[in-house]
Amino acid sequence: MVKEFTDEDDALLAELGVEVETKKAVMRTPREERIIAGFEEIKRFAEEHEREPQHSEERDIFERLYAVRLDRIRELQECRELVEPLDETGLLTGAAKVPLADAEELDDDALLAELGIEVEAPPITELKHVRSTAEKKAAEEIASRDRCEDFETFKPLFEQVQKELSSSLRETRRFELKAEIEPGRFFIVGGQKAYVAEMGEKFSNEKGHTDARLRVIFDNGTESNMLMRSLQRALNKDEAGRRITEPTAGPLFSDQTIDGDEASGTIYVLRSKADHPLVADNRELVHKIGVTNMSVEKRIAGAQLQPTFLMANVEIVATYELYNINRTKLENLIHRVFEPARLEIEIMDRFGRPVVPREWFLVPLFVIKEAVERIKDGTISGYRYDPQGAKLTKRGA
Repeated sequence: MVKEFTDEDDALLAELGVEVETKKAVMRTPREERIIAGFEEIKRFAEEHEREPQHSEERDIFERLYAVRLDRIRELQECRELVEPLDETGLLTGAAKVPLADAEELDDDALLAELGIEVEAPPITELKHVRSTAEKKAAEEIASRDRCEDFETFKPLFEQVQKELSSSLRETRRFELKAEIEPGRFFIVGGQKAYVAEMGEKFSNEKGHTDARLRVIFDNGTESNMLMRSLQRALNKDEAGRRITEPTAGPLFSDQTIDGDEASGTIYVLRSKADHPLVADNRELVHKIGVTNMSVEKRIAGAQLQPTFLMANVEIVATYELYNINRTKLENLIHRVFEPARLEIEIMDRFGRPVVPREWFLVPLFVIKEAVERIKDGTISGYRYDPQGAKLTKRGA
């Protein structure tokens, strides 16, 4: 179904310099509707993350799905022609990044299969990686598992770890030493993330080796009361076994500035003009914090049409120009610092679909300025925002 433009829509488009033509309703086949809907999902992802979806085993499954889908659309001429009118940001201009099978339909199950992922229905329904023989063998080394009755307590931890892996705040490394197994640490074993929630008192086993009983929670909602050495053996046997590192900002800035370098990142702070009650009642505290490599004025063009800007115009309240910076790492670091003050708000996009923007925070401007100063002196990774005190505090303090 083709949506008719209202006079208000025409006025908004006219402000953006877009001419509206009156077109006849076009009947789409179910396949064409599915391709268009799939491209709209890719666009929403790109708008929210300010980049196109990427291929990587450490990326979220659905981001990888969007990346393959985008490659397919780029590769197939009929698909390109179908969605080109919707491609305002140039998503179609990139080249395909993975070999594509010849397919007449963009079927999500087929795309997931290409990624080595299959849809199963275990006791807790989820998408699981297809495990290799080596992984299955390693899993047999792990003690029997039970359903984790309080998994809702641990689920946010797994979600946060995945976000930090996707944003490169955490990395995965080959497991090496038993000493790495400590409470609060994450691992990948048997194709699943494992969290060491508890460790009992250490003792010497019959061979004189140090051991301890662990409570290990897995990301599929199960848990195991295994021995530390059992987990060690499983990680050593599993060729894909990994230790997930602690979050770190990594090198945000290069060590040297080359003559003629241009600014490679701008932190921008925006204030919304939306009439949403939550925003209107906290206008001086509600800020969007982001990083861009373009001019901020260009970044916010057409803000009133974009869910990421709360479907409203915005005011630029501060900008900070930075040189030779890893923009993605910086933005994710800032968002992690202010995570306790993230604004929980749902906005309807122009198609009437609910969207939850993720870059708005209830934090005063002076604290954001302090955070920028700590970014410059390299100390920001040791701080977090305290909403009660409205200040930055040292982690662990």
